[in-house]
Amino acid sequence: MGGDKRNRVFALTALLLLGLSVTFPCCFSAANQPQTKKKSAQANKFGSSAVFPLHGNVYPLGYYSVSINVGYPAKRFDLDIDTGSDLTWVQCDAPCTGCTRPREYLYKPKNNHLQCGDPLCVAFHSPASDPCKTPDDQCDYEVEYADQGSSLGVMVNDYFPLKFTNGSQLGPRLAFGCGYDQKYPGPNTPPTTGVMGLGNGKASIVSQLSRMGLTRNVVGHCLSGQGGGFLFLGDDLVPSSGVMWTPMSRNSMVNHYSSGPAELVFNGKSTGVKGLSLVFDSGSSYTYFNSQAYKAVVNLVRNDLDGKPIKETSEDKSLPICWKGRKPFKSVGDAKNFFKPLALSFINAKNVQLQLSPEDYLIVSKHGNVCLGILNGSEVGLGNLNIIGDIMLLDKMLIYDNENQRIGWAPANCNRLPNVDRECSEGNSQPIVANLGILEQHCPAYALYDQ
Repeated sequence: MGGDKRNRVFALTALLLLGLSVTFPCCFSAANQPQTKKKSAQANKFGSSAVFPLHGNVYPLGYYSVSINVGYPAKRFDLDIDTGSDLTWVQCDAPCTGCTRPREYLYKPKNNHLQCGDPLCVAFHSPASDPCKTPDDQCDYEVEYADQGSSLGVMVNDYFPLKFTNGSQLGPRLAFGCGYDQKYPGPNTPPTTGVMGLGNGKASIVSQLSRMGLTRNVVGHCLSGQGGGFLFLGDDLVPSSGVMWTPMSRNSMVNHYSSGPAELVFNGKSTGVKGLSLVFDSGSSYTYFNSQAYKAVVNLVRNDLDGKPIKETSEDKSLPICWKGRKPFKSVGDAKNFFKPLALSFINAKNVQLQLSPEDYLIVSKHGNVCLGILNGSEVGLGNLNIIGDIMLLDKMLIYDNENQRIGWAPANCNRLPNVDRECSEGNSQPIVANLGILEQHCPAYALYDQ
């Protein structure tokens, strides 16, 4: 959910009561002519991608969002990106309780709800929670997030105008939630109008596009530490080499990207904390370790800072643990020399580590103090789970490859959008990603998603 993300954690506890429709036409073309699934797949040559600019940062905003066009004529919605859940939903004028935007910015349904008889709606309702009485009932959903936020509504189906990397422009008809009852935790309401679920469940946008033959079942993001970045659906941007890959956990919870076991490393040395199961979640601003790992990190950092000209302060409430220097810090770069690197070493993958510099686990607050962006998950009900949040995913290309059941990352320049619109790139037909460096953007950002 949007807003103040200090306690924003992944949507692992989400209850999804939803479904997809298979009775609507797949797409409309740029000329607004309906296209069949067969023609759409041929037009896109299966494996093309859709790329979207991102907005936001870890601090002070606490979220990354994407602008998505929905419907015809299209209306734009700003959505939190969340790999911790698979349901995409928007605030809906049905009418709405708990909506944060004026009515003209809400989605207006047009008798396009899904029915309970849809096979995928049936599949997503567990027998114990199935609210449907007849196959003709509307397919309702309810999603509850671990930060106590929630959305209640009905599943609908509408056009999503997209421009793909192979130059085609299509409007696939996708299922999503029309949320008419939202609850948000904390005193602040989010500036976004919903959530884009990027998990690996059948309801996620990328799963739907993959089943239509428009993209591979791959999703990735590149979050810039300076703010912004980009999101991609499909595998066109995946580098052919230089990526650290770790298998997705086979016993992982449904719809979430988890891996492990992993060992926690501090300054190149083992901490003795092993067997960590990790969930990669772009819907969480900060990282949450279980009690053992959290206490180990805090103790090691505190001991290492002993005698250095930086002192812990209780006056700054930005995060649970902050330190004050002799003068205010302007950036993490000013303080990083006081801190040691961390790493997560994956046991089931040879020589695979997620390297974490001080920039990957610290923020500088508005008070000029440096604060620890690793929180105790046990204190917010996560138990033994470990959540890798946005702070540890900055300035890396993260790839969630559902085709090959693996998660990968590589250093990348997330400040530049990849050059995917070949028609406006002055004849450039080179690979989109070369040697992990994003090619210079020749086309305006809006060319990637505006219709």
